Amino acid sequence: MTLPYTYKSVPSTLPPSVLADGASSGKARYVVSSGGHAAHPDEIIASCQQLEDHINKLRAETEATIRKWEESNKARELAEKRRVAPGWLDREEKLLQPIHSSSKAGAQSEASILEGQLAEQSRKVTTSPMIPKNEGEELDRAFGGLALR
Repeated sequence: MTLPYTYKSVPSTLPPSVLADGASSGKARYVVSSGGHAAHPDEIIASCQQLEDHINKLRAETEATIRKWEESNKARELAEKRRVAPGWLDREEKLLQPIHSSSKAGAQSEASILEGQLAEQSRKVTTSPMIPKNEGEELDRAFGGLALR
């Protein structure tokens, strides 16, 4: 195919944009990318700042979405627990939980209950006329539970 005599070759680079703002046109655009785009360092810094702001905004939105999702999961699990056992989560006393006695008072009260039971058994045993009385055992039963200070 032959070209007409009025054909002009197209330049390899594009002319400057007419849409570019006039404020930045006064600055020398001496940073040129491999694609042919020229920019001033202040423009590059401004675009990086805009990119950072955009990424921070996306991160905040993502964290809010995740937080909302976790809260909805907790609410759904709580609703399921209330459906399975209605009223159980709303009361303070839990009937099926054992009481842990970690204090010494609880241990002493259990010991005194056991000693009381042993004393009753020993009274029953010692009242029998067939078993001879041992005074040492009676003293141990009477004073054996006393703690030394």
